[in-house]
Amino acid sequence: MLRKKYNKKTRKKTYLLGVLFIAGVLTSCTQRQKADGEQGNKESLVLETAAIADQGTEDTTITTELIQSESTAHSAKSTQSETEAKTLKEQFGEACIPEQTFEVELSEYKGKIWFVSYAPTEDGQGLHVQIIQNGEILADIPVYVPEKIAEKGFKSLDAVSFYDVNYDNNTDIVLISTYGNTSFATFYYGFAENGDNRDKYFIAQELLSQNISDQVNPLSISEIRTFLSEGTRNGSFNSYQEAYQAVSRLYEAEGTDSIEYGLIYFDEDEILELIVGVRGYYTSLYTYQNGTIYTLMDRWPYGAMGNAGYEYAPKRNSLRNYNTDFAGAILYTTYMAADIGHSMNTVVEIKTYNFDDSNGNGIPDENEMESIGKYSISYINDEKVGEEAYASYDVGGYEYMEPDMSWEQLKEALERV
Repeated sequence: MLRKKYNKKTRKKTYLLGVLFIAGVLTSCTQRQKADGEQGNKESLVLETAAIADQGTEDTTITTELIQSESTAHSAKSTQSETEAKTLKEQFGEACIPEQTFEVELSEYKGKIWFVSYAPTEDGQGLHVQIIQNGEILADIPVYVPEKIAEKGFKSLDAVSFYDVNYDNNTDIVLISTYGNTSFATFYYGFAENGDNRDKYFIAQELLSQNISDQVNPLSISEIRTFLSEGTRNGSFNSYQEAYQAVSRLYEAEGTDSIEYGLIYFDEDEILELIVGVRGYYTSLYTYQNGTIYTLMDRWPYGAMGNAGYEYAPKRNSLRNYNTDFAGAILYTTYMAADIGHSMNTVVEIKTYNFDDSNGNGIPDENEMESIGKYSISYINDEKVGEEAYASYDVGGYEYMEPDMSWEQLKEALERV
């Protein structure tokens, strides 16, 4: 499968931290704490998880279509009793921060898990959090804070929030901590691959964390959400124009150099899709339906390792990718389409040998090199196919998918449509 080949493996080589909460039925738990001193009202926890709605549930608008919504479930007690705090410290250790430690249900795990916050210790262990289930530590996540801020001395962990910041249907983490008199927001994007717990992980977004901390004042979860999406939760956007503005604001806040945007008609409806990417490096594709942003392509890489990039057939819901191995001796042609759940799925992968694989080992050996370009045979699922079968997947009219607008140009274009 193409996405696994280019997206999953690339991420696993790059990403450093473990475990994330894959999308599940949305719940939200808000706990607020009244603190003394300069901080005033501190947000203690906001928990929101994205979900795949089951067929027939209230959240489902069209059969098994993926619906992402957010709601506030309940408010916990504003303070914990000394007994509760003592119990948590006995269970998780003296460094545990009781007011920021919670037992919650997260959709990728069966049953409840503990989200445990730990204050820095004298032995050099910094502020960190653990995700624990049945006594097993599923993730140990150091909280990223720039050194120049951390050296001011830890004062408090003020807020912990889980919600899908980047619209990829995975739950992300936002924490706000204070060192000296300086507060800092730390963002982690969450990723969840199929498989066991080792396929779930968090990646600290350092530039986003720095930019948000510098630009949002006062620094709180609600103000961060106002800054990024004008406070609109995914599932509640009034139009695709408003939704794509929110996506682009996030990319700008991430501070990626050379980021560009584009608008295309990918599927059959009259709603434009949003392209975001850096030319020659990666492409993202977003679509919109009924107030909700869906990610069809999430930073899919290209431009290296034989990946030529992505083409689409306007209004035909067809994506095509060419990828080569051994300097073109083997060609992979992959056709993909978005399904009703707004996921990009592989329709077919066609493997073409452009050389005479006389010994049948699947790679061009030295004595077979002369045949490259003089021979061509294609396979689908290891079965030989002719040109007619190959061509049956090609809907025609493909155009290269590449962003071509600055952020200002995108905003102007969205105002015109």
